[in-house]
Amino acid sequence: MFGQLGSPARSVALPALAVTLVALVLPLTDTLAWQQLPLSLLGPLAVAVAAGAIISRRAAGIAGGFVALAGVATGAVVATWIVHADSLTGHVSWGFWCYVLALGLLVWRSMSAFSTVRSQRKVLPQIFRLLVPGIFGIWLIVLWELIVVGFGVPRILLPAPSMIGDVFVESGSMLTADFHQTVIRSVIPGFVMGNVAGFLIAVIVERVMFLKRGLLPLGNLISAIPIVGIAPIMVMWFGFDWQSKAAVVVIMTFFPMLVNTVIGLSESTNIEIDLMRSYGARYWQEFFRLRLPNALPFIFNALKINSTLALIGAIVAEFFGTPIVGMGFRISTEVGRMSLETVWATIAVAALSGSSFYGLLALLERRVTFWHASFQASRN
Repeated sequence: MFGQLGSPARSVALPALAVTLVALVLPLTDTLAWQQLPLSLLGPLAVAVAAGAIISRRAAGIAGGFVALAGVATGAVVATWIVHADSLTGHVSWGFWCYVLALGLLVWRSMSAFSTVRSQRKVLPQIFRLLVPGIFGIWLIVLWELIVVGFGVPRILLPAPSMIGDVFVESGSMLTADFHQTVIRSVIPGFVMGNVAGFLIAVIVERVMFLKRGLLPLGNLISAIPIVGIAPIMVMWFGFDWQSKAAVVVIMTFFPMLVNTVIGLSESTNIEIDLMRSYGARYWQEFFRLRLPNALPFIFNALKINSTLALIGAIVAEFFGTPIVGMGFRISTEVGRMSLETVWATIAVAALSGSSFYGLLALLERRVTFWHASFQASRN
């Protein structure tokens, strides 16, 4: 049957056929589940199964990916409705999980189609480059919901994403206040001070040989000190407010910036330096036109590393003393109250904040260092 299909269509045929067959066999194994389906959902489900049959014979490439994605979206809605039925929560049978597995195969198909998009237009590949991780992330959340609710996992062990979403709706103002205290008041000031100080000291260290040989090993030693040992000391020195958390962030971000900047400033070859000097360039002309441009990839690498270290440092520092607000305070308090959905909501805010910060730095790096060989290599 599949011998006459091209490779893209053949890659669609197997998961699509699996969805079709499981949808036909499922009423025999999950009779209770399918009897509870209202007629309004049977229509979309039939469309999803028909779409699977169509793409198994016809569609290929991006078209097949979109049809598979439409089938997954419809099937995921139906699966979520089934698993939340009162009589089925924690008692779904093997046929339901076969259906979920078939949907996962269609997700695989859609991501495979979108990840191989080639176009002369620059915008289209970038859109699909963002679409693939978006589809994958949403599918993981749906799968998380289905597994937790389907197996009846206690919320004390792992709450469902729907419960975490309820916390965002009901306690949005609390999460916003925690975000402002941790990120705006602690992470950003400490991040700026630590990176600026690390860069300025690196410029001096790069010119003085004994500092390079003496300070860099010391920096590696201090970077190995656990944060749980530094945080209480900073709280004792600077108090319980944001200053102590910013101090922890400064310590965590200073040495990665120092080490990376020193290495980056040393990247310029002797031939490049001799050429600049043959034109009569002074040190600062050589610095701004040669050394600093060559060091930019290393500087941005340090910034991206520090974007996550800063958030981790501030949250851990809040465990050792803070006003009654902040992400670290919220996590430690809600764990004691066994309110794990609030803990996961706070973790989600921290993860989104760190990812957004990292993404902005990566975007800025592409804008600033578009000419660099490393960017051109990754682009090709």
